Amino acid sequence: MTIQTTALQAYGNALRNFAQAEKKIQSGGLSPEKASANNFADVLAHSLEKVNSLQAERSVMTDAFASGQSQNVHELMITMQKAGLAMNMTAAVRNKIMEAYKELTRLQF
Repeated sequence: MTIQTTALQAYGNALRNFAQAEKKIQSGGLSPEKASANNFADVLAHSLEKVNSLQAERSVMTDAFASGQSQNVHELMITMQKAGLAMNMTAAVRNKIMEAYKELTRLQF
């Protein structure tokens, strides 16, 4: 799986989530403020849970390989790359959020 394919999938997922939230707002189910707050919090929590599960899977596979229970090097390397990429992307998002926060604190009202 290439980065471009992953990025397109992420964009498609974000677009679907936006469309679902918009439908809920238009049907009167949620106010726009509450929908965006819940949606962002849910997406953030889900993303962090997924990164955590990838890290846990990496740890389990590394331990299994080190103990000799598994000899599949290819799956181990793929799992390690997935976990590393997820962690790097999470750190990049955190850094961008921190930059945005610092920029907002510099604004004068």
